[in-house]
Amino acid sequence: MSEFVKATEAARDLIASLKARYGSLMFVQSGGCCDGSSPICLREGELLLGTGDLLIGEIEGCPFYIDREQYERWREPRFLIDVSPGEGDTFSLEGPDGMHFVARTASDDATGSGSVTVSS
Repeated sequence: MSEFVKATEAARDLIASLKARYGSLMFVQSGGCCDGSSPICLREGELLLGTGDLLIGEIEGCPFYIDREQYERWREPRFLIDVSPGEGDTFSLEGPDGMHFVARTASDDATGSGSVTVSS
């Protein structure tokens, strides 16, 4: 894991299960078109990346990408990836398991206060 993206134990467990089933994985932080702004889990290489895609870290050995402009617009957040029950409205691999990944960010303002949910 990196300082920019981390995962809860529940998320790490689900990632391990998905890796055992599908092999190498990748994450892309959605910008809002699919299931709000949820992280999308795909087989590695399943989504073609462009020059605007920024690798901000790895979780459980899986690269985590976000659109560079979106990352800057959100003021370079640090993500905590978690899971919630229920299928998401996306093509992310965890959907059939009745779970969906969520991304939460911690505010990095001068007061150090606040936690903002990116998606749930």
